[in-house]
Amino acid sequence: MNNWRLYGDIELDPVLRAALEAFVETGYHGATVRDIARRAGLSVPGIYHHYATKQDMLLTILDLAMEDLLSRSRAAKEEANGDSVRAFALLVECLVLFHCHRRDLAFIGSSEMRSLEHANRARITALRTAQQRLIDAEVDAAVRSGRFRAAYPRDAARAVVTMCTAVPSWYRADHESTPEQVAARYVNFALGIMHYEGAPPA
Repeated sequence: MNNWRLYGDIELDPVLRAALEAFVETGYHGATVRDIARRAGLSVPGIYHHYATKQDMLLTILDLAMEDLLSRSRAAKEEANGDSVRAFALLVECLVLFHCHRRDLAFIGSSEMRSLEHANRARITALRTAQQRLIDAEVDAAVRSGRFRAAYPRDAARAVVTMCTAVPSWYRADHESTPEQVAARYVNFALGIMHYEGAPPA
């Protein structure tokens, strides 16, 4: 990925875009295939030509969201050149930017995990675990070097991720702060949670 901070429209086919819109407005269980078809400008049989079930639509949306986030997160980590504190700060920045710019995708990722069937939930959970482990690895390294002094660093790392993933519950495109401003504040919050007392990572 050339620039993990740069966001445009994510590529969703008309069915997935309609499904995402419906899931955000009415929830997964409230959305009907008929309504999704109407939003997409297709017939119900036309929808089933693309996706066999509504569950397939939800899984595909969450797969795309996690692939986008993980790709950006790995690029952010690479930018740190092995500095664990800087990598942690960049990963937090990346998380917040994603949850601002991809608010609808992130909101569904948070609110509709319970709607996934068991095998599908396990698949998305594995991707979310991979995201958490990116953070955990940098926290562990910063603790070993004495730069993070949180008493319970793994608990603190989970708290940081939870704080970031909650952003879609309140952030809107017309908010007075830009995504970049929110991300900068959250990086400072996260470093405070980790009891980091050094200079802010460049």
